[in-house]
Amino acid sequence: MQNLSQLDVQGKRVLVRVDYNVPVKDGVVQDDTRVTASLPTISALLDAGARNVILMSHFGRPKNGPEEKYSLKPVAPVLEKVLGRPVTFIAGTADSDETLAAVQALPEGAVALLENVRFSAGEEKNDSGLNGKLARLGDAFVLDAFGSAHRAHSSVSGVAAQLPHAAGTLLQTEVDALGKLLNGAERPYVVIIGGAKVSDKIKVIENLLPRVDRLLIGGGMAYTFIKSQGGKIGESIHEDDQLDLAARLLREYGDKIMLPVDVIAADAFSADANTQVVASNAIPDGWQGLDAGPETVKQYSEALKGAKTVFWNGPLGVFEFEKFAGGTNAVAAAVGSLKDQAYTVVGGGDSVSAINKSGKADQIDHISTGGGASLELLEGKALPGVEAMK
Repeated sequence: MQNLSQLDVQGKRVLVRVDYNVPVKDGVVQDDTRVTASLPTISALLDAGARNVILMSHFGRPKNGPEEKYSLKPVAPVLEKVLGRPVTFIAGTADSDETLAAVQALPEGAVALLENVRFSAGEEKNDSGLNGKLARLGDAFVLDAFGSAHRAHSSVSGVAAQLPHAAGTLLQTEVDALGKLLNGAERPYVVIIGGAKVSDKIKVIENLLPRVDRLLIGGGMAYTFIKSQGGKIGESIHEDDQLDLAARLLREYGDKIMLPVDVIAADAFSADANTQVVASNAIPDGWQGLDAGPETVKQYSEALKGAKTVFWNGPLGVFEFEKFAGGTNAVAAAVGSLKDQAYTVVGGGDSVSAINKSGKADQIDHISTGGGASLELLEGKALPGVEAMK
């Protein structure tokens, strides 16, 4: 990809696609992590002499044009605070003549935030007419929204075809960090995959299995693998249409795949359910596995010792219930303890939350901001946004 140092921005208006799809409650941003993550690129552009930095992002999933609840307006004061300089919020839709006029009237050195790009018809269809209207807002384009890089949308790849362009600092960092998991990863290489469904992550699993030494499977998807081997899983979540696939993977890579040997089972999907520790393949009828058991946690922690590369995506249990967060928290601590011993990458909302909660976040080499984008990259897919930056 072309990087910022290869893009001439001196005296130019630079249109930057960021990811400000942040949690907002009652008009107040609840977490500014994604806003803060964009600061290195904004600062680099201003330091390189950009006349203006014009930021655009999506927010939520508006269906029929502008909706007040999906306005990016609440993000502007947050950006202004963390950036330490004024930010102009431009309220019109990004493709309107009013927005163009407002951009052209910006004083030199100004930073502006456009309204939600999904308020403009054609954004998600990569409409050629919209691409042109967005392109007129800048003299150059920077893509820094890794979380949207897997979308062939107007504000991601469409506008890139019409302006000189480069990858922002965040996008470059994400691609470099995740690329290490695919090419030349130092061994032993251990991957932990959790979450509810095999079908959500099967392509990642299939692409990584030939490359890794150990694949530790947790969360709801483990019960599909266990059932495929004839295990009793009670009422545990599973996917019957993935049983043959799970059985095949165990036949082909059984020496690499580790499954839970015990689980914390509950008599209801509830934060205050009754619990018992049982063998993972002998869960009683009417009960369901909601977390990894103590022996599984011990075995998985042991498997991580000595690893030189580790990737973790997805919780080992129903993380949102404190009673069933133990397995996930234990893995977070184990991965965090590998600082200076291994190259560690964490991706996925719940696993990121767990590593933050464990106090080990500063011991992780890379925490990915991209959910679907990071998984598609690890599936071996070409991401439209990344391809557009080449």
